[in-house]
Amino acid sequence: MAFNILIVDDEPVNLSLLRQVLGSDYNLFFARNGLEAISRAERCNPDLILLDVMMPEMDGIEACKRLKANPRLTSVPVILVTALSNEENEEKGFAVGAVDYISKPFSPVLVRARVKTQLALYDRRKELENLVQERTQELELSQLAAVRMLGRAAEYKDNETGKHVIRMSQYSRILARTIGWDKTAADLLMHAAPMHDIGKIGIPDSILRKPGALDAGEWEVMRKHPEIGAQIIASQIDLVAESKLLRMAKSIALSHHEKWDGSGYPQGLKGEVIPVEGRIVAIADVFDALTSKRPYKDAWSVEKAIELLVDQSGKHFEPELVEAFMSSIDQVIPIKEQWQD
Repeated sequence: MAFNILIVDDEPVNLSLLRQVLGSDYNLFFARNGLEAISRAERCNPDLILLDVMMPEMDGIEACKRLKANPRLTSVPVILVTALSNEENEEKGFAVGAVDYISKPFSPVLVRARVKTQLALYDRRKELENLVQERTQELELSQLAAVRMLGRAAEYKDNETGKHVIRMSQYSRILARTIGWDKTAADLLMHAAPMHDIGKIGIPDSILRKPGALDAGEWEVMRKHPEIGAQIIASQIDLVAESKLLRMAKSIALSHHEKWDGSGYPQGLKGEVIPVEGRIVAIADVFDALTSKRPYKDAWSVEKAIELLVDQSGKHFEPELVEAFMSSIDQVIPIKEQWQD
């Protein structure tokens, strides 16, 4: 497949000459000034840009600067073409992201050689970037699988169902999107949320599965599960230092039992000091617990569960998040129905 090259020059004779030199080997696109070059580059997806420096309205230096500021074009190599040959102009060009210079009048052999070299480097760089992206995706998928397995393990120990984490994770994502999180951040929250109760692995079964109310000593042990969960996840963060997923999972595990008024645990955090991901998961987790059947209780209606959220607004839960959750209830109910126990 031939490479795409965008050639930018205000002189028709230069465009014609470069067409003769490169036209038989590459797909060529043309622009006559800097502004046109920016617009054309967004449409033709160039693999290389030959950019004249001396042009009216917007010179090549400014055009190069703007091209490099565009996320879609920032990696495309730019070779500046100029009749001027001095260190100051070259320094300006390299400072805004150009990779090479070609001087006028053109030497066809030199033009072909420079273009071929930069396209080879660009192609190799894209191959390496794709390889890194593939490896990163593989690592992220492995981390995600581990997070899900550990979250499921905690639920087996706690007599929960796998559908509980699916529902509460989806509710968390919906709430995050409702308050303005972008899709990437909301998806990250959804994937991290299943780890919220992983610390229950460290709680004795005699306490975790006790049919009656816990006494003071047992409750003190139970309240340690957020810290245990954070410690479990932290041990893996040391191995995968750049994992946003594990960092968010740790934050959720540690903070999802904190309360807006400061009466929660394990740290007694209050208000906006509580990480927002913990505040979101707290609502999603409690709502799902209330509306799900458990050995010790029947499922509440959605209306009754909402009444409790409203009653606990400003106490257990952040008021604005409660309002946002209520406003998104039409998205929540289909998830609840789709993933029934």
